[in-house]
Parts: sequence; C-alpha cells; structure tokens
Amino acid sequence: MARLKVDNLDLRILQILQNTGKVTNIQLSHEIGLSPAPTLERVKKLEQSGIIKGYHVEIDPNALKIKLNALIQVSLQRPVLNAQQIFQEKIEEIDEIIECYKITGNFDYMIKIMTEDIVSLEALITNKLSKIEAIGHMQTMIILSKDKDSKVVPAKYVANDKNGASPSPN
Repeated sequence: MARLKVDNLDLRILQILQNTGKVTNIQLSHEIGLSPAPTLERVKKLEQSGIIKGYHVEIDPNALKIKLNALIQVSLQRPVLNAQQIFQEKIEEIDEIIECYKITGNFDYMIKIMTEDIVSLEALITNKLSKIEAIGHMQTMIILSKDKDSKVVPAKYVANDKNGASPSPN
C-alpha cells in the first residue's frame, strides 16, 4: 500500500475526528472549509491508508462498576522456552488486561488492568497471572487517579510544509 501524503487539511481532519469522533461529514466540511464531497473523499483516503484505524466508543468504567485500575510490571523467566510467546498468548485470554507494553528497564512488560475492586484484582493475580509459567516476577501498582487521559495522537509530527517545518494543527 502506498503511503498517503498527509497535508495540513488532513491533519485538521484528524484533529477534529480525534477530538469529536461523532461528527457528520457536513459538520466536518464546515469546520475545515471544504465542501462535503472532497471532505468525505479525504476521510476515506485516510481510512484506506490505515492512518485512521477505526472509530470507538469511550465507556465510563464507573458505570460498569469497574473502579480499580492497576499497572503490573512483569519479568519473564529466562529459562522458560518461548517465554514471550507463552506470556503474550496467555494475556490475550484475560479480559481485564486492557493494555500490554513490552518495555525497557528492569521489567519486560507493563500491563494495565481494570477490575471491579481490590478483591477482584487479587483474584486475577492469584488465579490467572500467577499461573502463567513464563512469569518470573511481578510488581503491582494501584492507580490512584488519572491526571491526563488523552487518546489524541499528536498528528502535527506527520506532515511538513514546503520549508520542512512541522505544521500547527490549530
């Protein structure tokens, strides 16, 4: 697939869609100052190129009684053959793990978990995570509060103007 050349108008579209996902094509066209047909064509090209990967609904976890978020740093056992593959396959089966990052430092992975409460977290660690034979060591951190929660990708880094300067998406 050929890489799509992203210009300032595309960046503006991306910014609007990230901040206001539920926007009509007509509203979007008014905001960027382009007629609806070319606006829709640009959005479709951004989707087809894979820059826009999908559209999602954000759910309030508290409404579903999910009140505890935790980060768990995981070290794998080095002697276990295929430890990474085993670990990755097993965590795919655990719904409460919503994110997993392979990291540098003293641990191999950082996972983010959402559960109902501390009792549920303990059960998850005891009944699921501790049974994954590839895990050697874990360190759990309870998230007390969330001071920033942006899902917006800083799109200003993807395009350059004719002079090579990064455009401002604002």
